[in-house]
Amino acid sequence: MKKLTFLGAALCVAMVFTGCKSKESAYKKAYEKAKAQETTIYGGNENNEEKMSVTPEVEPVTETPVYNNYENEPVRRENVSVVDGAGLKTFSVVVGSFGVKANADGLKQRLQNAGYQSQIAYNSERNMYRVIASTHNDKASAVQSRNQLRAQFPDAWLLFQ
Repeated sequence: MKKLTFLGAALCVAMVFTGCKSKESAYKKAYEKAKAQETTIYGGNENNEEKMSVTPEVEPVTETPVYNNYENEPVRRENVSVVDGAGLKTFSVVVGSFGVKANADGLKQRLQNAGYQSQIAYNSERNMYRVIASTHNDKASAVQSRNQLRAQFPDAWLLFQ
């Protein structure tokens, strides 16, 4: 029985070592292929004294104008009522949604300490308190505000009312 165990272990060790052969031949083939390409580019000169001039073709760079098309920006439409704040304009930037009003109050206070005119709105259909960092009349300024706020609040989104 010990002979069989020893023989089995030796066979396993032999299989492990034979399975770990280096891929030297694959590297050698790639090296030879690169050398062959170099030879055709430089004309087969061993000393590379007279190298052929190879200039890559570069496509001209054309600048495409950047359009601030805010029409394609996603906006959510919800019926909300202001719980704490001065009132909402057409587009608002929501930075947090909470089921508990105390949590929404905490984020609102944090935003006010940072200089934002934050507000809390309530969505009765979803039973959620929305913390609004800023509110705007036009979509373009709301998108810009949301993009700035995404540094601190990556899940910020636009609310249309």
